[in-house]
Amino acid sequence: MNRFFGFVLFSIGFSGFAQSTFSPSSFSLVNSAFDEQNPVLSPDGKTLFFTRGNHPENMDGKRDPGDIWFSVWIGDGWSAPVHAGPVLNNRGYNGVAGFSHDGNRMFLLSHYDPSGLARTQGISVSRKTGSGWSRPENIFIPYFQNKSSLQSGHVAADGTVFVYSAETYGSYGVEDLYISVRGADGKWSEPRNLGATINTQFQELSPSLSEDGNTLYFSSNGRKGLGSFDVYYSQRLDDSYLRWSEPVNSNTPINSEGRELFFRAYDSFGYSLFTSTKNSDGYGDIRYFVPEPKDSVVLVVVPDTVIKMREKKYDLLAANEIRIFGKVFDATNDSPVRANLKFTGSGKAFSSQAQGAQGYSINVISTESYSLEVIADGYISSLEKLDLHTLELRELEMNFRLQPIAVGATVNLKNVLFVQSKPALLPESYQELDLVVAFMQTNPTVEIELAGHTDSRGSFRQLMELSQQRVNRVKEYLVSKGIDKKRITGKGYGGSKPVASNDTEEGRVLNRRVEFIIKKK
Repeated sequence: MNRFFGFVLFSIGFSGFAQSTFSPSSFSLVNSAFDEQNPVLSPDGKTLFFTRGNHPENMDGKRDPGDIWFSVWIGDGWSAPVHAGPVLNNRGYNGVAGFSHDGNRMFLLSHYDPSGLARTQGISVSRKTGSGWSRPENIFIPYFQNKSSLQSGHVAADGTVFVYSAETYGSYGVEDLYISVRGADGKWSEPRNLGATINTQFQELSPSLSEDGNTLYFSSNGRKGLGSFDVYYSQRLDDSYLRWSEPVNSNTPINSEGRELFFRAYDSFGYSLFTSTKNSDGYGDIRYFVPEPKDSVVLVVVPDTVIKMREKKYDLLAANEIRIFGKVFDATNDSPVRANLKFTGSGKAFSSQAQGAQGYSINVISTESYSLEVIADGYISSLEKLDLHTLELRELEMNFRLQPIAVGATVNLKNVLFVQSKPALLPESYQELDLVVAFMQTNPTVEIELAGHTDSRGSFRQLMELSQQRVNRVKEYLVSKGIDKKRITGKGYGGSKPVASNDTEEGRVLNRRVEFIIKKK
């Protein structure tokens, strides 16, 4: 992961919507004589999406295995469901795999094709527009295959982890659970089987991850349970998503003599959703479960940074303060690093030092937005943006991984932005460029090569010229700040070196970038 200077905005305030009380009647308009499966909440908790099978209003009528429907919270229950329409549905199976944190991206459990039946397999993404949801864009996962007619899975809210059920090459029996992870280059990894601890020779279905990413929920008929399919949970043992603890049966009141599937835990709202065939004539009904109260935990994983948040009581903090703590690590070997950290926001500055294995700890105002610089001798500095605006959270763990200064290290200037189709810099680019200036001033022997890249839209000649002009503009800015021009070379590559697919806007955004490569220490 070569991400060193880019800004990442963390929004930590809890402004979500939660139902205060549920009753069995809350779902009376949702559950029907048809098969309701795969309940998924929007991030604000106000809209419930689910898949309804074999309904006459589905795209292929009663033959349709499942279309996406939705319902909205109306104060004491969910409204009568509405079919989500032809943009999100086709004649195949359709379901929601998850949402991005901000709710602007909906991940879907299938590929889409103008013919109505997808010719390829995988997941896709739809984007929220002023008039609804956009036509889904197919996401490519190498070697994705599912020979089963059952489709289920979950894309984590940060859009980097997809856990799903499939019958494919290498399965232990029929459907097994698999994981695919999106890298910093925007590409999804080849799926990996979660192994014999999770999978049996029977069926493992409908996996989902907890909001903190540390708990895996799934259903199986390959273990001793109360019914045909029971819900199980397992704890993640490392960062690979491939090592999990021995699964535990969720027992009653979740599991029954019926078939329980599609368990989703919404800890921030205080309840979970799942489906059950108990007392439903063999079809799935949507149920809810309210766990015992406990501290809330949210884990956000982003390139080179892991953030954990816990809500507790802290008598030593003022009402508007939050304690931020953590460690700084060497990205190549995970050894602790001594570093300086500076939080700057609204004219206020707070500083702390990471003391190697002891890490750092600092109290800051919790209702502010901050720029956070992490600087260490011999390492490439990191700059993050932290948007707190919370009175609920009292403690926040932020761990950083810094890249050593080394020949060949590539730095993506993620927030160096330009006017569309022009080489003119946007004002928000200067803070990141100024950090590059400071880095080169602190390391006067370092020489870099700038590399400009575009997406593939446009003529080859025009894209090459534009990328070169943008490289020249960045070099001009660095030189204007006192950096010797002999220390900077640059080249525009147009769209010849993509890091992601140009078939989607998400991929094109990743391809439009300026990088620098360290050529001499």
